[in-house]
Order: sequence, then structure tokens, then C-alpha cells
Amino acid sequence: LGCWQAARGLTKTVFALSSSGQLSEDYDVRGQLRRAALSVMNSIAEGFARFQNEETMYYLDVAHSSAAEVKSILYLLEDLNYLDEDTLDPIHEQVNQTRRLTRGFMQNIYKSSNN
Repeated sequence: LGCWQAARGLTKTVFALSSSGQLSEDYDVRGQLRRAALSVMNSIAEGFARFQNEETMYYLDVAHSSAAEVKSILYLLEDLNYLDEDTLDPIHEQVNQTRRLTRGFMQNIYKSSNN
């Protein structure tokens, strides 16, 4: 799945990003960011493994929401001066791409279940 592959890349980026600098020393923020990124990837996988569209949609919605949480934390990292805008912009785009692909998958499921 494209959305899962994008989420996997995002998770890898988040783990690399949070392994150094000030963020690596802020265990609360680092942990929350990592958990949110993992939730995106794992929720997509769990949703894909479900047999009923309602359950699949539920997990994809969780993934989409967790991606929004990642974005929120990225803004916090800038506010705390842990990372600058130039560093964060490509990661914001990764999150946006992951959300677009997840939303597209959700729309395809919705369309197929209403035909």
C-alpha cells in the first residue's frame, strides 16, 4: 500500500530526527512524536488486515488523526527551537503526503462499498 509505505518512510524519518540534538534529550516530546508516527504506520497495517470495511475505515481514520498529531508536534519542535523551519518543512511534506494517500485509500474503500 502506498499510504503504508509513506507512513513507514515518515516513521523512519521521525526516529532518525529524534535520535540527536535537543529533541533526543526531551524524552516526553520525543516519545510522543515516535508513538504518533508509529501509530500512523501500524494503524494502516491493522486496518488493511481487517475484513470489514467499517473496521478498515476506523483504523485508517486513526492513522489519519495520528498524522495530524505528528504535524502538531512538529510545530511544537519549531516553537521550542529544537529544529528550524528548513529542517521541518520536508517532514511536514512527508506527513501531508502520508495523509493524502491515506485519505485517498479511505475514499476508494468508501466508493467501492457504496456501489
